[in-house]
Amino acid sequence: MRVLVVEDEQLLADAVATGLRREAMAVDVVYDGAAALERVGVNDYDVVVLDRDLPLVHGDDVCRKIIELGMATRVLMLTASGDVSDRVEGLELGADDYLPKPFAFSELTARVRALGRRTTVALPPVLERAGIKLDPNRREVFREGREVQLAPKEFAVLEVLMRSEGTVVSAEQLLEKAWDENTDPFTNVVRVTVMTLRRKLGEPPVIVTVPGSGYRI
Repeated sequence: MRVLVVEDEQLLADAVATGLRREAMAVDVVYDGAAALERVGVNDYDVVVLDRDLPLVHGDDVCRKIIELGMATRVLMLTASGDVSDRVEGLELGADDYLPKPFAFSELTARVRALGRRTTVALPPVLERAGIKLDPNRREVFREGREVQLAPKEFAVLEVLMRSEGTVVSAEQLLEKAWDENTDPFTNVVRVTVMTLRRKLGEPPVIVTVPGSGYRI
């Protein structure tokens, strides 16, 4: 899952990003609304965690722009205000969910994952395919009842492949969904991660390489 965190409190933004990365998400971070508009114009995000009170460009305007662009991106709006009318106003702007500060990180993570499931055709919380069961919330993977221990990026790649439901996912798409914008686009990290993932999942192989196209399960 690819997430953009937009928050002008840099310590909070960086802490949220670090926590989400530990949950096997690819996370980019910006600290103002203008930078947020630049990022959403370039990258495809599943979820934007958006502070409402931003410098340069207000969070409301960022939310409006995302809606105007007709993007599948879901918006989780954050605010220091706990006033109900403020929350209603944010949702009426087009935000998909609203979370007042201070918040529990576990709740933020659960809301981000719930929104991420809504960016495509609705899928169950626990994914199952080819004898593999993947639970994003618990960060657990089983193959034929055997638990498989995966590193965060391996988990992220497997989740993207399983969510594609048998369609081919290119290396570029995997790079976009499982790594952040600081990753070298010419790196072989996708190929290496898929190789390691295949080994950990065991025999017979379930990840198929489609020459010239990408990978599928």
